[in-house]
Amino acid sequence: MNTIPLDLRKLRIRPLAERKSLTRAEQVLVASEAPLRACPPAVVPLVADCARKIRAARQRGASVMLVYGAHLLRNGAALLLDRLMERGWLTHLATNGAGTIHDWEYAWLGASTESVRENVATGSFGTWDETATNIHRALLAGALDGLGYGRALGRYIAEDGATLPAPAELARAIAAEPGHPLTAARADLLQAMLGQHWPAGRVDVAHRWQQASILASAWRRGVAMTVHPGIGYDIITNHPVFSGSAIGRAGELDFKLFAGSVAGLEGGVVLSVGSAIMGPQVFEKALSCVNNLRLQEGQGVVSGHSIYVVDLQDGGGWDWTQGEPPKTNPAYYLRFCKSYARMGGAMRYAQCDNLAFIQHLFHELQGP
Repeated sequence: MNTIPLDLRKLRIRPLAERKSLTRAEQVLVASEAPLRACPPAVVPLVADCARKIRAARQRGASVMLVYGAHLLRNGAALLLDRLMERGWLTHLATNGAGTIHDWEYAWLGASTESVRENVATGSFGTWDETATNIHRALLAGALDGLGYGRALGRYIAEDGATLPAPAELARAIAAEPGHPLTAARADLLQAMLGQHWPAGRVDVAHRWQQASILASAWRRGVAMTVHPGIGYDIITNHPVFSGSAIGRAGELDFKLFAGSVAGLEGGVVLSVGSAIMGPQVFEKALSCVNNLRLQEGQGVVSGHSIYVVDLQDGGGWDWTQGEPPKTNPAYYLRFCKSYARMGGAMRYAQCDNLAFIQHLFHELQGP
């Protein structure tokens, strides 16, 4: 094989101050009392039905899981989700890697989003020092405490940084206990500290826009928060600190935590808002694992749960409660709907702006 792997150590990294950020936290954040965005008439009764199901799920102690894509954050839903968590309506939140990148950038810089077309052409897309450095540092430090991606980064934002052990301390622990479950995590942190010249001790990173962070809200509220990344999917790849092992370890812990919430989904609710790929793919594997264990224990599979999928793609007017549509209907090609519809619960699709759906749901749950 003549192909040579790219040496990311040679990348020219830039400070975020040099980037033209396209969105600002104070411009996108939507207060809970803000006027409601328009919701299609067909979606309004579905929102009301969803609110009823959430109330019933919480009364019986079942999981209510929100799986969301990065656009829900970029559309300004952080304050609304914080209120939903505060009032106990959500028991688990899950997002992808992009959702965490915008989350951290809003919390620290107060701005996020760049032009992909312009910056890929100049080789600057994603090569922003602070984003990759801080997310990796959060994951590497959190791993020593058994935290996955979501909780590690949420803690890092909420607590404005982290405390790192001395390299010599890490080296001694690795040598003394090579078979310890944390040995790989310690080695990854040691390598990053030496390679990036990170100091030991307290690293203070002020997040002046914490109100824009869903991850920080989940950490403060004690709500499960998981992240389901792909290796090479996100801009934290574009930096010499990039560690696939650190990201993979954090994602592994979060998949197990996600599945733990799925285990409590009997009679519960799943909201998949703007997550066409990650959400259904992770959910179907987690549900299979849960059913596998339940069947071994002589229990039935998870049932009685309701799934609400929200996206802007044309649903073809299909009623998913009637089963899968024929191939002649556009809805047949909504892969995420098909995946969720095969997951045992009652699945409904809402073709709707994701922020509008969350706004209307929040107001329904508020009650009269």
